Amino acid sequence: MKRELQHLTPKEAYAFLQEHPEALFIDCRSEIEYWFVGHPVGAVHVALVEAPQWARNPHFEDQVRKLAGDGLHRPVVVICRSGNRSVTAGEALLAAGFTHVINVVHGFEGDLDEHHHRSSVNGWRFDGLPWEQG
Repeated sequence: MKRELQHLTPKEAYAFLQEHPEALFIDCRSEIEYWFVGHPVGAVHVALVEAPQWARNPHFEDQVRKLAGDGLHRPVVVICRSGNRSVTAGEALLAAGFTHVINVVHGFEGDLDEHHHRSSVNGWRFDGLPWEQG
């Protein structure tokens, strides 16, 4: 049976996380983005790619598997900056055997506006969902 990545808006993902406290919330951005740009409250950092080389983390799936603890059936919600890396991360988790993986569309910062700024069109922060910095 082929598993498919589920896609939820930030508000939908937040509601899902509230309704499913057993879900694992993964922020797959780089460590620099996670700490200095900010991150959703409750998100655990596991980088899919890391600066300065922006190389793929070969241990990503294993690190998430270890955090999941309960096994591959625990829901996993994945967020990144704009919803692109989290698709790659989510598909990698499905390929690794996870059964319920959700991508947060628009990510933490959302799409660029006409001035090339983020967090002004859509995304977790734009929607006013809980986040912290540092």
